[in-house]
Amino acid sequence: MIHDFPIRAASKADFQSGVKPPHSKKRVLITNLVGSLCLIAMCGATPAQVESQFISGDTYTRYELLAPETHQFKIYYEVTETRVGTRFHFNQIREGSEVSDESVIDQATGRPLKFEVVTGAQAKVDSPAENFSPNAHYVKVHLARPVPERGEYRLAIIKTYKDEKSYYTEGEQIVFKRPLGIPRDSIVLPAGYEIVSCSVAAQVLMEADGRLKLAFVNPGSGGQLEVTIKARKLGQNRLR
Repeated sequence: MIHDFPIRAASKADFQSGVKPPHSKKRVLITNLVGSLCLIAMCGATPAQVESQFISGDTYTRYELLAPETHQFKIYYEVTETRVGTRFHFNQIREGSEVSDESVIDQATGRPLKFEVVTGAQAKVDSPAENFSPNAHYVKVHLARPVPERGEYRLAIIKTYKDEKSYYTEGEQIVFKRPLGIPRDSIVLPAGYEIVSCSVAAQVLMEADGRLKLAFVNPGSGGQLEVTIKARKLGQNRLR
C-alpha cells in the first residue's frame, strides 16, 4: 500500500537534526514504484505469455538406475500444472521406452490420482490447445479439481522405464545416456557404484543408503541437455 504523505518545505531545523522530511519519504516510494514498473517492463511477461507457461521452473525429475542387466530406471517426475481450468495433465511416454509400475500422487494431499495411457490423438480431444504427437502415448492424469484462478496443481508421476539404448553396459562400466529437457534433474547410481565420468557439471551427493546421486540444472530454456554418465563398481580393478 502506498500512503500519500503531505508535502511541505523542509525547515532548517530538519536538516540540523538529521530528520528526513515527509516529502523525502514520498520521493522514495515513487522511486521504488517506478523501479518496479521498469523491472516488469524489462521482464516483458504479458498475460498471454504467462498463461502459455503451464510447466513451472521448479519441475524436477529423479532417475534411479536399477540393476544394470535389467536396463531399467525408476523415474520420479514432479511438475506443477498452472493453466486455469485444466482438468487433465499429460505426460508423454518416451518413444523406445517400455513403461511399467506407473502411479500418480497429488502433492498437496498425498492421495493417488486416477490415470490412464492414451494416444496423442485421444489426448487432443481432451486438450485441443496442446501439441501432441498423434502416434505417441501419454499418461493422462485426472486432476481431483480444475486448476483455480491464480492457483496451481502439484503432482508427482512415478514410473519405471526399460530402455536398452539409454541404460546399458560398456565393458565393465554402466552407461546412462539420455537427452533431458526438464529444468532440474538428478540421477542415482545403483548401490556399490562410483562415478567414472559425467558430461555435464553436477553436484555429487550421497543418499542415506550410500548410493551416489548426481544433481544438476539444465541451463537451457526448455531445450534438451545431452547427458552421459559412466560408472563402475567400487573396488573394481582399475589396472587392465
